[in-house]
Amino acid sequence: MEPRYQELKSTEISRVEKDGVDVRIIAGEAFGVRSPVYTQTPTMYLDFTVKPGARVHQRIPESWNAFVYIVEGEGVFGGPDAAPATSHHALVLGDGDGISVWNRAAGPLRFVLIGGQPLEEPVVQYGPFVMNTQAEIRRAFEDYQYGRNGFERERHWKSKP
Repeated sequence: MEPRYQELKSTEISRVEKDGVDVRIIAGEAFGVRSPVYTQTPTMYLDFTVKPGARVHQRIPESWNAFVYIVEGEGVFGGPDAAPATSHHALVLGDGDGISVWNRAAGPLRFVLIGGQPLEEPVVQYGPFVMNTQAEIRRAFEDYQYGRNGFERERHWKSKP
């Protein structure tokens, strides 16, 4: 496919506030509102802030991979008997149809929910390169070494201070 690029200002990112939950919808959908961002593969990137005492349930398609990263605060992810999870922790979600979150703490809870439809492709990684086969990795290294296929200006490139 041809490369694509989208640029959105912060003010152009969809946002919904409902029942003590504020969500910035960077990609995907929440509370019936869809992000203007186009993704080649179905994905979600949602930035939630949950006020004390508030709860939220976010649907995630069953076949998707997803995780939560807690930016600030503490919350209960899952059923009411689950142990609270705190900031700077990631939670890898299992199969299901969504996630329920409850902020039982005294301060706000902020977390990002990131998920997407699996590509179902093999992954081979070596150094900075990620491809589908060992042969593609070798070809990427050759392209890099000989300045081909997108690496033409690499040898003289300098970052700006």
